[in-house]
Amino acid sequence: MHVDVTLRAPSHVLTDWDPENPAYWQARGRRIAIRNLWISIPALLLAFAVWMVWSVVVVNLPNIGFKFDTNQLFWLAALPGLSGATLRIFYSFMVPIFGGRLWTTLSTASLLLPAVGIGIAVKDPATSYTTFLVLALLCGFGGGNFASSMANISFFFPKNQKGMALGLNAGLGNLGVSVVQFVVPLVITAGVFGGLGGEAQIWAKGDVTKQMWLQNAGFIWVPFILASTLAAWFGMNDISSAKASFAEQAIIFKRKHNWVMCWLYVGTFGSFIGYSAGFPLLTKTQFPEVNVLTYAFLGPLVGALARVVGGWMSDKWGGGRVTFWTFIVMIAAVVGVLYFLGIKTQPGAFWGFFAMFLLLFAGTGVGNASTFQMIPIIFLTERQREAAGKNAAAQAEAVKAAGKEGAAVLGFSSAVAAYGAFFIPKSYGTSIAMTGGPEAALMAFIGFYVTCVLATWWWYTRGNAEIKC
Repeated sequence: MHVDVTLRAPSHVLTDWDPENPAYWQARGRRIAIRNLWISIPALLLAFAVWMVWSVVVVNLPNIGFKFDTNQLFWLAALPGLSGATLRIFYSFMVPIFGGRLWTTLSTASLLLPAVGIGIAVKDPATSYTTFLVLALLCGFGGGNFASSMANISFFFPKNQKGMALGLNAGLGNLGVSVVQFVVPLVITAGVFGGLGGEAQIWAKGDVTKQMWLQNAGFIWVPFILASTLAAWFGMNDISSAKASFAEQAIIFKRKHNWVMCWLYVGTFGSFIGYSAGFPLLTKTQFPEVNVLTYAFLGPLVGALARVVGGWMSDKWGGGRVTFWTFIVMIAAVVGVLYFLGIKTQPGAFWGFFAMFLLLFAGTGVGNASTFQMIPIIFLTERQREAAGKNAAAQAEAVKAAGKEGAAVLGFSSAVAAYGAFFIPKSYGTSIAMTGGPEAALMAFIGFYVTCVLATWWWYTRGNAEIKC
């Protein structure tokens, strides 16, 4: 009697994935890719919300009894960026090793640690500054998720739709920054969890006092994190052809364009996340009469939505061209910020300052999408050039290798860029401490953007550029 002992892949593993085949894509691939994308987006949104929650919490800590100075508060706003960026280096390579389904599940569940921890810590004014530093570092779990999420989604879509798909994943995921800066100021004004959430603190500023439930800044995300974790486990897929060891992916460290794109992505995403982390506290220090939490969420909102638009623009006109002009706009916006800081005591100066930051956020959003659209094209072009004139098997292998390299670079460049979430707020704090204002930091940012314009032009947009894209 013959017994069939053939091992079958689990149902969540895709063994025949071929999105570049139009027939396959229409018959089966598109439906699967879109399902994975729409599970990935809310998970990434929650990750960004937890990562950036300190940008709102630090503004309220002094008013409920925590005796931290301005530099200590800037450290709390900056540290999630430092840990998130560092974790992204490792997260960049996790999807091909563990699979997108398992890794998305685990990385989303990890957000429970800082969310619950913050909720407990802020209820007691005796909580040490060291404890807050540890919690700020743990919020970096949210920052790390972006690298693995983008790498994972890049495997699901064909080349001509990667810009839009990655733009949606990142753009709507980035909305988590805006969501946290909009939702937290609302939920901390009421005991939304009743007795389960704990008693209110007394918020005081001058003669004004009110009740505040700052613990809700952490607790509010817990049920959504649990739901997203379950959705990832039961609804997402792994792609067998995307499996790769770290050694296979490490080839990107020898690729010149990996490092060029890291530099450019620091200028786009690094700026977006750094400005998001530092804008509320910067505004409070420069325009103390303004209730910044009323407006802070608008900057990240504009940046996140602009990212979706930027993906479409890049698919239409080319990522390199869009990136080049985006940096020009960002330079102009920072010059505008400096101008209005120079007249900040005059009527209407805040609104000019705010408008320039909205333009800056919009530029970062478009640039986020355009740089990420460039990466898969750059590495596919390089590998196909190497395989030109070879047999069909070699050319197919080149496409497969390009997909793995492109995904690894998407993750790794996002890791390097995420250090912007640390350096921008810390640059503000250092500039204010040393010179009395943030102008020196902003002028340094302009200098950096000039180098990004030159790099984009030299490698990707001039007439005889190495890779036109």
